[in-house]
Amino acid sequence: MKKILFPTDFSDAATNAFVHALEFAKIVKAELILLHTFEIPVYDSQFFPENYASIYSSIELAKFEMFKDEIPKLRAIASERKLDDIIIKHRLMDGDLIYNLKNAVEEDQVDFVIMGTSGVSDWTKFFTGSNTNSVISGVEVPVLCVPIYAKYKKIKTIGFTTRYREKDKKELKKILKIAKKTDAKVKSLYVKTSNSDVSDTTIKEWEKEFAGENVDFLVLPSDDVKDTIVDFILYKDIDILTTITHKRSFFESLFDSSFSKKISKEVSIPVLIMHED
Repeated sequence: MKKILFPTDFSDAATNAFVHALEFAKIVKAELILLHTFEIPVYDSQFFPENYASIYSSIELAKFEMFKDEIPKLRAIASERKLDDIIIKHRLMDGDLIYNLKNAVEEDQVDFVIMGTSGVSDWTKFFTGSNTNSVISGVEVPVLCVPIYAKYKKIKTIGFTTRYREKDKKELKKILKIAKKTDAKVKSLYVKTSNSDVSDTTIKEWEKEFAGENVDFLVLPSDDVKDTIVDFILYKDIDILTTITHKRSFFESLFDSSFSKKISKEVSIPVLIMHED
């Protein structure tokens, strides 16, 4: 059985993403691992010589009680959606979110991470962080980012952005497997800029290789990659967008604040980030 790690702070954004996590778990036949992390503030022991340890213990206990109180609410959501048969496990960890998330992915052999985003600042942090605080660079498994405005609906069309590299085929095949489980159509997009190095022959070879699959290949000429992707989402009724972490510089330029705002609010769909091998 596959495993999905769902980090939550029990915010509205996280609760909205939990619904997506439940439905995705149903599709890929996975169990959910709920991860809640907290950081204990640093105190100088010389000022608290007698009750130094008790301060930490009281904070840990308070976090545990809050965690314990929130879990039934999430299970109630699962029950309301008739998804209470999905296995849900829990992790409460002290320390940095990214550090704990990465450890949980490795220790539990997680297949996917699903997390909610509350706005543009979250997207900027997740996609363009230059240090270890970047979730995308922090883990090596697919990450599904769900904007708070993206309410769950049945996945009928999956968008897949490609640059027609040989290694992209492996990721497309993974997406096609997911699409089959929900009877979804995959629409592959390549934005052909004026300096494109992809030949028509390569595109035709892809079309021939995937001729038996439920996928359409679209090639749109434009030097405005971001707006073309947004138009693709809107006019092709994309329910979830899949992209691959190519060169970091390209990825950072794509997910700048203006594009993030459009994705998180104007088009309001989840984005599944695949990691190239």
